[in-house]
Amino acid sequence: MKKLIPIIFIFLLIITGLSFSCTRIDAGHEGILVKMYGSDKGVQDVSLVTGRVFYNPLSEDVFEFPIFIQTADYDAFNVNAKDGSVFTVDPTISFAVTPGKSPHIFSKYRKTIDEITRTTLYNYVKDAFRNQMNKYSTDELISNRQKFEADVQATLAATLENDGFKLEQLTSGLQYPDAIVRAIDAKNKAVQEAMQVENELKVAEAQAKKLIIQAEAEKKANELKQQALTPLLIQQQFIEKWDGRTPLYGNAPVMFKNVQ
Repeated sequence: MKKLIPIIFIFLLIITGLSFSCTRIDAGHEGILVKMYGSDKGVQDVSLVTGRVFYNPLSEDVFEFPIFIQTADYDAFNVNAKDGSVFTVDPTISFAVTPGKSPHIFSKYRKTIDEITRTTLYNYVKDAFRNQMNKYSTDELISNRQKFEADVQATLAATLENDGFKLEQLTSGLQYPDAIVRAIDAKNKAVQEAMQVENELKVAEAQAKKLIIQAEAEKKANELKQQALTPLLIQQQFIEKWDGRTPLYGNAPVMFKNVQ
């Protein structure tokens, strides 16, 4: 009997050790204590703070939920405007679990945060875009894209908040239908060509004005030259061109003929 006491004691220690375990919740995470059996089966209505957590591995389990900001880059999908035009959305979101809300999220979905991100949050994003897109025609959407994206973000943020998430940022990656893109390109090309013609016209007008100014300047210069042609100037020009021989005018040699 005395020999059995140490064995029983060691056995009880092993059972006790197996009954209680410890895990560490990393920084930026929340630990969720889950009861596996009994009347309290389910998620405890508490969030375990970062640090060491003791639990009974025979009847309980601990899950970690990240509460730091995460980014999800989703596959593109199509949405219809109010008038039937098909737009493409290629969204990216940044979000985080609201501190203290991880038990609510886990009890509702019973999935990991990665699974929830791939499925539930993706569906929320699709619904937000589709609901808002149905309020806009093609022309309204093109003219009010910034407002449309703000409305989508507000709708998605409210939905996520109800589920225990906080939306940090949303990028729509909105792409217009091919026909709209071609129309916009044609319009931009026409505007550029019109601007080019206008610039060329301005250049031509400037050149014409320049020629007119030059012609007026030359005309003025000629007038001034004509006014300056005095008899003395004519005589000076005659001297400069004289070949040294005495010019004869009539019967008697004279140096200059009277210039009237």
